[in-house]
Amino acid sequence: MDVPRAAAGVPAGTAAAAAAPAVRRRRPATLQEARALAHPLRVRVLRLCLDRARTNSELAAALGERPATVLYHVRTLLRTGFLAEEPQRPGPRGTVEKPYRATGKSARLDDAMSGADTAVLRAILGAVAAEVGEAGPGAVLEGVRMPLWLTPEQLSELLAQLRDVLGQFPAVAEYLAAPVAPGADPYALLLVVHRRAPDAQEGAAG
Repeated sequence: MDVPRAAAGVPAGTAAAAAAPAVRRRRPATLQEARALAHPLRVRVLRLCLDRARTNSELAAALGERPATVLYHVRTLLRTGFLAEEPQRPGPRGTVEKPYRATGKSARLDDAMSGADTAVLRAILGAVAAEVGEAGPGAVLEGVRMPLWLTPEQLSELLAQLRDVLGQFPAVAEYLAAPVAPGADPYALLLVVHRRAPDAQEGAAG
């Protein structure tokens, strides 16, 4: 998915950060939009096209896929509004290239990762695993997976704290509009709080 650009230079406490709740109003994904996001290759295309526009051939080279395969996914993302065409530019040997840029639409959809069939979540997890592998040793700076027993009140407090932290970073609109701060490096964040199956809970209690 499209992750807010912490390097965009909008720190907590600024007017943009204070306005974050208003900027981040979301709507449910349509069935067509959810299906478009339910493939790890398409999630990776969106990430690659978030910071700069890329052509189909550039995407194919970065992903190690055939251009025809990538073009199929690019067209799906174009049709559903997750990618947009940018002005054509000169290519090698007198050709004309068509670059694509992510629109940030996926960050404006609510519950995109929590659909009934979890297809979008599986696609995102697959894309993240591939991106971590490409980044090489030491790519994960911080990672934890832990079981929790929470009362409804504790769950509400945990979610409130997490949302407060995330709200300190630029929303997708600021991310796409702001220049990258000097000296900033690219990072990504995946945060998922999920329920466990009842039988897993019963086993933990025994």
